[in-house]
Amino acid sequence: MTVGELSEQEILRRIVVRTGTASAASVGPGDDAAVLRSSGDIVATTDTLVHGPDFRMAWSSGYDLGWKAAAVNLADVAAMGATPTALLVALAMPNATPIELVEAMADGLRDACDALAPGCAVVGGDLTVSATLTIAVTALGDLEGRAPVLRSGALADQTVAVAGELGHSGRGLRILFDRFRDADGEPVAVDPAALGEGERELLAAQLRPAPPLGLGPLAARAGATAMMDVSDGLVLDASRMARASGVAIALDSAALGPDISSALTGGEDHALLATFPDGALPPGFRAIGRTVEGEGVLLDGAPFEGRGGWDPYAEWDGVVG
Repeated sequence: MTVGELSEQEILRRIVVRTGTASAASVGPGDDAAVLRSSGDIVATTDTLVHGPDFRMAWSSGYDLGWKAAAVNLADVAAMGATPTALLVALAMPNATPIELVEAMADGLRDACDALAPGCAVVGGDLTVSATLTIAVTALGDLEGRAPVLRSGALADQTVAVAGELGHSGRGLRILFDRFRDADGEPVAVDPAALGEGERELLAAQLRPAPPLGLGPLAARAGATAMMDVSDGLVLDASRMARASGVAIALDSAALGPDISSALTGGEDHALLATFPDGALPPGFRAIGRTVEGEGVLLDGAPFEGRGGWDPYAEWDGVVG
């Protein structure tokens, strides 16, 4: 059965019964808008996944799509030092979209919230028809009385640290492009038997990321002076933090793991990059460099040269995104 064979009300019913209840919601799905309780300022962010530039149905299940759509938005909330509280999800779908795919997306949204941000859930959204499957998510978070941690707060001579993995998602994406396309370059289904040791984890990092969301509020309480989600690659995002803060970020290649290139330029890691005064590094974060006077990003003391990361308007291997 496809969404074109069902009414909007029936599609919504099938979604809502799967997405759970947000603990902060006074009014959830079913009215004109949701109502949320809050103990502090609200953080809001949005992100859109579009079939083609952002995902391929040959590689991603509906469950993967729901999980990833939640995770990438929740990471931005956590990077502000906030606790995620709710998601608003808008789906634009072709009429031929199987309803089972929509139900699987709802399951992925629910399970990602339960696993990564307990108490957060979908509280509303919208449905419409489109020639291209598009998932737009707005995530909300509660600062719980704290000030937000901005990317502009880093000071010179502080520790630069990261929580989460670097480069795994980019390596997973390379596996997909290198090994799971046909002679015409079109994506084909992943054959699990063709995956080597550790490669399933790399694909999971790309298709079903699990950023350390709880460490965002922890970093804020520990005194992080700046923080951001590493979504477009460490170098590119570190350069944004450096520019916003008016400092240079000096990275230590020895702290970046065995695949330094992937750690520096791979996109969609959704790790948390933060700066801390010396002695304030909380559990879950590891030092990867320091802030210094100057501008830009340095690697082992020299300015980083080359492409810095993921740009949705740049062309990579013949495919936009």
